[in-house]
Amino acid sequence: MKKLQLLSIFFFLTLFVSVEAYSQEVGIRFGSFSGNNVAVDGVFALGEFSRIHADVSFGGGGVGIDALWNPIFKPVGSSDFNWYAGFGPSLFLGDPFTLGAAGEIGIEYAFADVPITIGADYRPVFVIVENTRFVGDGFGFNVRWRFGPND
Repeated sequence: MKKLQLLSIFFFLTLFVSVEAYSQEVGIRFGSFSGNNVAVDGVFALGEFSRIHADVSFGGGGVGIDALWNPIFKPVGSSDFNWYAGFGPSLFLGDPFTLGAAGEIGIEYAFADVPITIGADYRPVFVIVENTRFVGDGFGFNVRWRFGPND
């Protein structure tokens, strides 16, 4: 199990460092998800209206990993608010091991004067492996630093 955890951490750290397409964001997420309460939160743009929203959390007896694709990412009017929706895998490497499909819907505000984005989202998970169940308490608050070519 330790080798699998280290491999997963290496994979997501490589993802955080290697994506160069558009501006990225890295920060912290507070909330209830993947068996933990705090995570390293990252957003990697794939285009103007598509992105990957990934989290790696430690604690709770293991490592939680969520990698969600947000194909809907749109501004709210002409303001600095954006809303997004998406889906993707949710994984907890610990005891018990869980694998599921997560959905996500959220809103965020990108400050114009400083490269900081704050947001809130709801992330329910349908756990498929180890015990099939629905987890609907995945609310989170994100604070991220924007960097990259479009910051």
